[in-house]
Amino acid sequence: MFSFLQDGLLMRLFAGTGEDAYTLYLLAFAGFTLGMIAISYLLGSLNSAIVLSRILYRDDIRKHGSGNAGLTNMLRTYGKGAAGLTLLGDILKTALAVLVGGILFGFGYTAGISLGSYGMCYIAGLFAVLGHIFPIYYKFKGGKGVLATATMALILTPIPMLILLALFVVIVAVSKYVSLGSIVGAIFYPVVCYIYCIVAFDGLTMPAFMALSTILLAIIIVFCHRGNIQRIQNHTERKLSFKKKPEADKAATDDDAED
Repeated sequence: MFSFLQDGLLMRLFAGTGEDAYTLYLLAFAGFTLGMIAISYLLGSLNSAIVLSRILYRDDIRKHGSGNAGLTNMLRTYGKGAAGLTLLGDILKTALAVLVGGILFGFGYTAGISLGSYGMCYIAGLFAVLGHIFPIYYKFKGGKGVLATATMALILTPIPMLILLALFVVIVAVSKYVSLGSIVGAIFYPVVCYIYCIVAFDGLTMPAFMALSTILLAIIIVFCHRGNIQRIQNHTERKLSFKKKPEADKAATDDDAED
């Protein structure tokens, strides 16, 4: 079982084959990649906040608060129970997407560009995040990808994720801005992963697909928070509070750090 996850289905299918099977291997790699991308994106498009608000409350979370379909808005609109279920749903869908990448290509670490590298799991995670942000089921209007990215990072690189989580907690505790913690965490995500790879793997650099995915995710998350950045500068960004507020206050709030 562990050997299977280490190598991946693609490598095991072509184990022991000679150079005459290289063309077939490339075709299989392309097919597996397209399939992984499609599955990951479709899984990511299943927005837990929207599904839960419709099933549990016969409502649409996007009509309330910041208008975003994410954990923070669920917390502010429906409370801790709904937020907890949203958290669980978004974690599970991202974990499944990463697992698909691992089953097909393996979880084994390979530095540089490698068709069967560990970095392919990051490609799966990347498209799960893109599905969450631009869900095909909901007219491409979703959350901001923070929770999905954090789930992927926790599975694939738990130590860097714990470092980023500590940084996030400190920033939010000091500033009370969830958005600021998300933005800073996203910016440092590829940096922390790069340092971790050098330290943990005896000076080896990040896998190419891992580097590409973490950098793209950082850019995407910061871009999705561009409105928050402007409001932080203007001192109009709403601060995190666990106190339940009147619906009018929730409706009045503008876009915040939805994940």
